[in-house]
Amino acid sequence: MPLEKADIVARFTSRFHQSPRWVIRAPGRVNLIGEHTDYNDGFVLPLAIDRAVWIALRPRGDRRVAVYSVDYDQMGEFSLDDLRNEKAGWIEYLKGTAWSLQDAGLALTGWEGVLQGDVPLGAGLSSSAAVEMATARALAAAGNLDWKPAKMAKLGQRAENKWVGVNCGIMDQLISAAGRQNHALLIDCRSLDCQPVPFPPGVAVVVLDTSTRRGLVDSAYNERRSQCEAAAKFFGVTALRDVTMEQFEQMAGGLDAITRRRALHVIGENDRTVEAVEAMRRGDAVELGRLMNASHRSLRDDYEVSSDALNAMVECAAAHKACYGARMTGAGFGGCAMALIRADAADDFVVRTAAAYQQKSGNKPAVYVCQATNGAEVV
Repeated sequence: MPLEKADIVARFTSRFHQSPRWVIRAPGRVNLIGEHTDYNDGFVLPLAIDRAVWIALRPRGDRRVAVYSVDYDQMGEFSLDDLRNEKAGWIEYLKGTAWSLQDAGLALTGWEGVLQGDVPLGAGLSSSAAVEMATARALAAAGNLDWKPAKMAKLGQRAENKWVGVNCGIMDQLISAAGRQNHALLIDCRSLDCQPVPFPPGVAVVVLDTSTRRGLVDSAYNERRSQCEAAAKFFGVTALRDVTMEQFEQMAGGLDAITRRRALHVIGENDRTVEAVEAMRRGDAVELGRLMNASHRSLRDDYEVSSDALNAMVECAAAHKACYGARMTGAGFGGCAMALIRADAADDFVVRTAAAYQQKSGNKPAVYVCQATNGAEVV
C-alpha cells in the first residue's frame, strides 16, 4: 500500500511530540513514452504516480534544517548559512536543493521534520527528483515562497546536476513538481511547456519492477548523449528534436552505423510521443499500446539501453490478453518496465505477469497498479 498522510504525521508526532505545521508530498514518476528524448530538446509524456516522498515539518527560529530520514534511520542537519557538499548520502539532495534555491535569490528559513518515501530506490521512478521537489516544497512552505512548478523544477534539476553530480534532463523534476491527477503531462523539454493529457477510459498503468538495478550506467548514458550531440552537429541543428524523419532518411547514410541508430531512436521516439498524445485524446488505447511496443523495440535495438530482465518483463506483460502495450521506462539497463492494460483485468494481470516473469528470469518482481496523481503539494 502507498504511504499516506497519517503515516508521516504519526512519525513526526512520535519524534517531536506535537503535530506538524505542514505535510508535503512529492511524487515519483513513470514515463509513458518519450525515452532519452529529454536531453535532445524533445517531447516526453510522464505521469506522477501514487508512490511519493513525504516530509512533515515545523518551522524553526534559526537558519538550520534538521531532518530525520525514516528510510535510513538517520538524522541529517545543515546550516543555510554554511552549505557544503560533504558527499554525505541522502542529506546532500536536501542540501543541494537548498543551495540551488538560495543561489537563485530565494530567502529561506530553517525547519525540522521527518522524511519518508515509498518510491523504490534505483528503479527508474525518480526517487531523487521526488526528494528534491519535496524539499523545495518544504522550503517554500517554511519561507512563505510562491510555488512555481517550472521554476522549482529547474532549480531541482540544477541541484542534481551541480551538487549531486548527475547530468539528468528536466523531465523528472518537472513531472514531480507539476503532475496532474488522472492525466499524463506532455512536456516540451525545450520550452518547458506542459499540457495535461487525459487517460483513455477504462485503462490502468502498471509499474513492473524487474528487481534488477542499473549497474555502472553513467558512462553509457554520457556516451549516448555525446552520440546524439554528434548526430545533431552532423545534421546542422541545435538538437535532434529539430530533425524530421524525412531529413534523417535523406542524410543518415553519412553517419556511422551506431550514431545512425541512436539518432533514429530519438527522432522516431519524438514522433511516437506526439502520436501517443493524439491517441490518448481520441481515447484510443489500442494505438497508444502499439506506440509503446514500438518504443520498447527501438530502445532495445537502436538505442541499446534495455536488458535481459527488462526484455523478459515486457514479453511477459505483452503476453497477457488485457495488455495494450508494454515497454521499459527510465534510463534503462535495469529497473522498471511499465504496461498499459484494461483496468478491469488488473488483478489477474498482476498475478500472471509476476509469476511468468519469475519463472522466466528467476527474479521476484514487484508489480503495482498506479494512479496518476498531482505534483508536489501541501496536503
